Amino acid sequence: MEGWDPNTKSALTQIPLLSIKAGPRDGAAWTQRLKEEYKALIAYTGMNKSNDNDWFRISAANSEGTRWTGKCWYVHNLLKYEFDLQFDIPVTYPLTAPEIELPQLDGKTHKMYRGGKICLTVHFKPLWAKNCPRFGIAHALCLGLAPWLAAEIPILVDSGMIKHKDDSASSSES
Repeated sequence: MEGWDPNTKSALTQIPLLSIKAGPRDGAAWTQRLKEEYKALIAYTGMNKSNDNDWFRISAANSEGTRWTGKCWYVHNLLKYEFDLQFDIPVTYPLTAPEIELPQLDGKTHKMYRGGKICLTVHFKPLWAKNCPRFGIAHALCLGLAPWLAAEIPILVDSGMIKHKDDSASSSES
């Protein structure tokens, strides 16, 4: 964690590490892994709320816990930009990190591919591989999606690639 931002380091140390190395095809072991995933997500969400840094909502979209959906948001220039968030747990999980998707931003940045999946190959995937199976969904959000939003959303707003919902409403009224 050398060279990391102190806030990121602090957040990461408060997210419980996972211990069960199981994926969606591993039956009862996967159920136990999902329990660990939920505990880590609850801890991360609670920490964010207590620090007034709430920035996502997510839940399993199916009973198997292999499809996740929700919302994430980023505040830029005092305006909140909100996006749909989704991903599937790969069958090779936890060896392979989930590919986080923001479908509304598909085609708006070069740091995205295939239907709105954010590009995490250079920085995040080696970190995930090094920490497998201890990292889970909460870690992917903290170390993958959060920095991606912080880097990309200001650029997309400033370049006019995305507009705030109030800007869109006012321009359609005129």
